[in-house]
Amino acid sequence: MANKRSKRGAVAKDLTPENPDEETGRRSSRRAMTPKRLLYSPGTAAETAEKKPSKRPKYKEESENDSDVEHRSQDAYDGLSAYELERLENIRQNREFLSSINLFKATEDLKQLTRAKPSQRGLRSQAAVKELLPARKSLRLQNKEAEVLTLPPEPTGALVYEKQEHVKKPSGPLPMEPLNMEEGFRLPSQLLELCSEDVKERKMELNLKEYASALKDMRITEDKVVKVVKDRIFSAAFHPCSSSLLVAAGDKWGKVGLWNLGADWGDDGVLLFEPHTRPVSCMAFSRAQPTQLLTLSYDGSLRCMDVEKAVFDDVYDIDDGLKTFSFMSHDCSTLLVGNWFGDVSIVDRRTPGNSHESLYSVDPKTLRCVSVHPLQMQYFAVAESRVVSIYDSRCLKKTKSPAVSQLSGHSLSITSAYFSPCTGNRVLTSCMDNHIRIYDTSAMTSNSPLLTSIGHDMRTGRWLSKLSAVWDPKQEDCFVVGSMMRPRRVQVFHERGQQLHTFKDDENLSTVLSVTAFHPTRNALLGGNASGRLHVFSS
Repeated sequence: MANKRSKRGAVAKDLTPENPDEETGRRSSRRAMTPKRLLYSPGTAAETAEKKPSKRPKYKEESENDSDVEHRSQDAYDGLSAYELERLENIRQNREFLSSINLFKATEDLKQLTRAKPSQRGLRSQAAVKELLPARKSLRLQNKEAEVLTLPPEPTGALVYEKQEHVKKPSGPLPMEPLNMEEGFRLPSQLLELCSEDVKERKMELNLKEYASALKDMRITEDKVVKVVKDRIFSAAFHPCSSSLLVAAGDKWGKVGLWNLGADWGDDGVLLFEPHTRPVSCMAFSRAQPTQLLTLSYDGSLRCMDVEKAVFDDVYDIDDGLKTFSFMSHDCSTLLVGNWFGDVSIVDRRTPGNSHESLYSVDPKTLRCVSVHPLQMQYFAVAESRVVSIYDSRCLKKTKSPAVSQLSGHSLSITSAYFSPCTGNRVLTSCMDNHIRIYDTSAMTSNSPLLTSIGHDMRTGRWLSKLSAVWDPKQEDCFVVGSMMRPRRVQVFHERGQQLHTFKDDENLSTVLSVTAFHPTRNALLGGNASGRLHVFSS
């Protein structure tokens, strides 16, 4: 034991600085050790010991930053102990390390990615009123004898499980009765006046610089984000009137919402209807009759919402599986309708009844989109399995119709294919192989050449509507598409692949806008998301 104590005393003697003036006694090893020569040390340990103790400056870790630590004057550290100087040096080195790995920048980016609270404007959830029932008591507590129950008879025959709320609507006209209004509500007279407005098509012949400048002037504000339908949006369209922005949207369970920006009717200008029972995958306002909106659903029904008559008329009806349609005449009386099973039908609205004039099978597997040429309306494009085929309606056969031209090069299923709005000299396709392609269809050769291929993430998953690039009806060579990138955005491209503008807003845009569309006469753009909300950018 004595040997250990002697060794410990010898070590302490070596570590203790020789100073005859100091009192001998027990000291901590930290104070006994010779201080390190650090970045902030004003001098050696001996020089520090000779100086008189000065008043130490107040120091708070919370208020210390890089500039404070690096540029603190040398006099400010006079009188600090070796421990405090070492602590400051550690703070400096830690900050340098965090800066080298961009941790501060990542923290700021994470704050920007924090989801903002969704807009509460538009449709409001109506909480169900709970019925007050008397308290339950057992028969034993009520001093009653138990009842003798008998089992019901076993059912005979096949059981049919069917949700009543998704049963297909009956054929014939349906009244326009808003679900979000009280019974007996009449449509506002302003809605009919707005839909009856004289509409003139406006073709913008702007160069790219002027067009990009017009896009930059379009903004989104809090009052331009509204919940229009209850569930995921599958389709949306602008009414062509120019005095106000009137928008329609269709959701997953057959509901159609009308929203007039700035109107005081309904829920913040929203009226909700239910003409279908399954996803409303396609809709369009009639160019010849602006009071009419045509909507098509997976449930096999195609209806015409007539604001003047206040009904949803029956246009075309099959058992199941309608997917898309396009107008086949300038007066919008003839329609080309496609279903999931690879069939296209020609429907004439002037003919009594709700059946087709003719039916043709063009793809044995599936069909996702049809688009009619804007000038030569006998031609139409069909997005089939992995190829887009252009057919001539005058040469169709019941099966195996010959294609006038084919657009090849897609490696996965095709989401959409659209002729350019003014001349039809281009076809814009969106494909699940993460590419947007533009083809030259001006010559209608057997294999239309590929002009541009743009890489774009199309992997939306099962909970979002598929992304589809769509043309701006006012500009022949520009299109818009939603994006999966963060922060959330909507992108506008030129047909050569040049990105003209990106619509972003940290406060009012925080979700993927799968469904997009430009206004046909005004500088306005809409985007629909999976929660039933529409976002509008306008100047």
